[in-house]
Amino acid sequence: SSSRDEALRDKRARILSRGLPKQKPIEGVKQVVVLASGKGGVGKSTTAVNIALALAANDSTKEVGLLDADIYGPSIPKMMNLRGNPELTPKNLMRPLKNYGIACMSMGFLVEETAPVVWRGLMVMSAVEKLLRQVDWGQLDYLVIDMPPGTGDVQLSVSQNIPIAGAVIISTPQDVALLDARKGAEMFRKVHVPVSLYIKNTTFTYVYLDIFDTGDIPLHVNIRETCDSGQPVVISQPQSDA
Repeated sequence: SSSRDEALRDKRARILSRGLPKQKPIEGVKQVVVLASGKGGVGKSTTAVNIALALAANDSTKEVGLLDADIYGPSIPKMMNLRGNPELTPKNLMRPLKNYGIACMSMGFLVEETAPVVWRGLMVMSAVEKLLRQVDWGQLDYLVIDMPPGTGDVQLSVSQNIPIAGAVIISTPQDVALLDARKGAEMFRKVHVPVSLYIKNTTFTYVYLDIFDTGDIPLHVNIRETCDSGQPVVISQPQSDA
């Protein structure tokens, strides 16, 4: 019967949850949004930066932070035109660097720009834990997390250790990219993170946003160019169609 099936599902969920770490909110952060993709190079960091800036521009009373969780290939310092090392508070917490009103933290602030991060899994997980828990974010309404590509340890650790309001999946129309994007969405489903937005960057200069059947937004080359120059389009060309 349906009631027996539901009871079995509840029992299975309870058993599985025993092996998961207890989620603990990031101090001072109200809501977390993660940006993820199955593949690299699909515009995830560009989207993360502009979403963070758009959240702040949409309501000037909201405080927004941006966390670059891509340990091996951090992009946020360049896109947000930030460089330097974070200062430490008296409690030995790192103070985020700030530009355009957005508080930012990235591994790119902690290593030389041209230095490769040649770390094994445990060192990467330790770095992610520090970026999550040893940063003085102050009081944030939103923290946007730019995840590394794929569905590995970092994605699972972030998803299982902190409460997440929603995930945004970024892809391109290639079959392999869409396949990987579906894997990413399935991973979030398994750890009970709602996927609230799907963005497909197409080779025909359009972004298709499937937000409860909302329409299309044109993607121009200047979106990439402005991010590469450290002046994201949302802040540098706020009145443009893009």
